[in-house]
Amino acid sequence: MKIIVPPREGRAVRVGRGQTIRIATPKGAQAADFFAYNAESPAEWLSANHTWVTTFNVKPREGDTLISRFRRPMLKFTRDGANGVHDMMIAACDQFRYEFFGFKGPHASCSENLCVAMRREGHQVDVIPQPINFFTNTFVEKDGSFTSPPNPVPPGAFVELEALMDLICVVSSCPFDLPVEGWTINAGAGPTELEVEVH
Repeated sequence: MKIIVPPREGRAVRVGRGQTIRIATPKGAQAADFFAYNAESPAEWLSANHTWVTTFNVKPREGDTLISRFRRPMLKFTRDGANGVHDMMIAACDQFRYEFFGFKGPHASCSENLCVAMRREGHQVDVIPQPINFFTNTFVEKDGSFTSPPNPVPPGAFVELEALMDLICVVSSCPFDLPVEGWTINAGAGPTELEVEVH
């Protein structure tokens, strides 16, 4: 099954235990905000924060087990076709972030994309979890300052994850498109589509 996630939008997909979800950026450099919920109990969600304190790395790596907020294994990161260019620290963009950067009026966001996608599955989202941001280039300086340098992820880059429980996964094609120095989230070229496959 293949799903196209249009630019600036999000989609939910059910992934059974033992199945693999593959996320690709056909044109390259498109940030993919990734969320996952226990399909039997959506109050249990994938937690980037709990994950990186067990993997001791703020970037997800091939071979890592990604855990829930209850510290239970949810996914295994089985293949990294993007050379490690991922992030677990940037919160999902929302209306308030765009206003912070001076944008006037409504703007699509990963937070809204998550809420809409989960509503289509029959679930109300009251808390926006910290996503795992695949294909997102971030860098922490020695002094603790944090930037998103130009995104080097090439066209066709992908990740594959094995579900360790029945899941509802949500993938958002991050709508961030503002010309903010040091924050070239989507390579400055504007959002593009993502491809999601379940095997």
